[in-house]
Amino acid sequence: MFAYYLELALRSLKRNKALTALMVLAIALGIGASMTTLTVLHVLSGDPLPGRSSLLYAPQLDPRDMGDYQPQAEPPDQVTWIDGTNLLQAQRADRQALMTGGSVAIQPTQSAFDPFYETARYTTADFFPMFGVPFQYGHAWGAAEDATSAAVVVISSKLNEKLFGGRDSSGRLLRLEGHALRIIGVLGDWRPNPHFYDLNVKNYGEDEGVYLPLSTSQDLHLKHLGGADCWGNGGDDATHTAPCVWLQFWVQLDTPAKAAAYHQFLVHYSQEQKTLGRFLRAPNVRLRNLMQWLDYEQVVPGDVRLQSWLALGFLLVCLVNTVGLMLAKFLRRSAELGVRRALGASRRALFSQLLVESGVIGLVGGLGGLMLAYLGLWLVRRQPADYAPLVHLDGAMLLLTIVLAVGASLLAGVLPAWRACHIAPALQLKSN
Repeated sequence: MFAYYLELALRSLKRNKALTALMVLAIALGIGASMTTLTVLHVLSGDPLPGRSSLLYAPQLDPRDMGDYQPQAEPPDQVTWIDGTNLLQAQRADRQALMTGGSVAIQPTQSAFDPFYETARYTTADFFPMFGVPFQYGHAWGAAEDATSAAVVVISSKLNEKLFGGRDSSGRLLRLEGHALRIIGVLGDWRPNPHFYDLNVKNYGEDEGVYLPLSTSQDLHLKHLGGADCWGNGGDDATHTAPCVWLQFWVQLDTPAKAAAYHQFLVHYSQEQKTLGRFLRAPNVRLRNLMQWLDYEQVVPGDVRLQSWLALGFLLVCLVNTVGLMLAKFLRRSAELGVRRALGASRRALFSQLLVESGVIGLVGGLGGLMLAYLGLWLVRRQPADYAPLVHLDGAMLLLTIVLAVGASLLAGVLPAWRACHIAPALQLKSN
């Protein structure tokens, strides 16, 4: 029966080509605009570490003085050197990493390259296993290298391709800010977006090319890159005793019970620091997991959400127009439908036939909308935004495009089909 309805639908669409083209165009425009903005929103609001994000937490403490004090105000996003090292040495989580960003000058030994700057991450050893960072060659450093400020470095696959042609470079030396560091590992394909572990540097885009122990970066006096928030007399944010937050601290807690215990540990730590006179405020801590952290930081740009709502509104306008066009088209076929009713066709059968016709319109409109979405995403990728290169239509959004187009057209066809099926056949037969 479906094949018969499909054949009738195709014949009907061919008879009214202009009207059919208008309905297809309306749906294609609405679907194309909606899927372009929804794809951008889908990419930007995705989980950067699926399967791990629920185990990773960003602890927050409040070491500030009483200036501008407000009860239960949000604590700083970063930690001081003293608090970061204290929490790191406490070893109360399954894994923990203290880090900050940097920018370092690299002096290649190859004559073909001039010295250039590369973004860097100064971190402790748990960064790699905690975030599930894959390695193409070599390995990460361990706690012993952290403790001894070893002159070791891990580089990205992109930098390895640039300097060594993609060959295994582990064991070779990399001159960095005038210092020779031994390459012990080359990262594999790892590019989490957004750049969740340090949103002070950037939200999206390329990750760091160089990774080295935090202790080594401090011994070599490498400058950090990223935000710093100071209070009181302030000072140099690179000074370990300055009242400034400039480091990121992440922990891995494998169970909710461990997360609750760690939250309590942060409260006790804050109370202890207040007793010692370092903290002036009452314990004010937060412990958000990765996805909660991204929501709190409002990583998705506000204009992207606004554009998505506007595009959905445009889709609604297109569907309203489609309803009007379908209503006109179906009512023009009253004589044909009246004859079918007189010959014994039920209202249910006519309703199904008209909905199949609506579905065909939606399918063709969806394919047109898909082409428009590809065009829209191509234009988005040419924008100067740092997330622009990431925007691509994946399999899930491709399927959603077709499902949304067919579903929307079926919904738009319900009222016109219902009206057409309730026309009395006797009146139509008399008028003809």
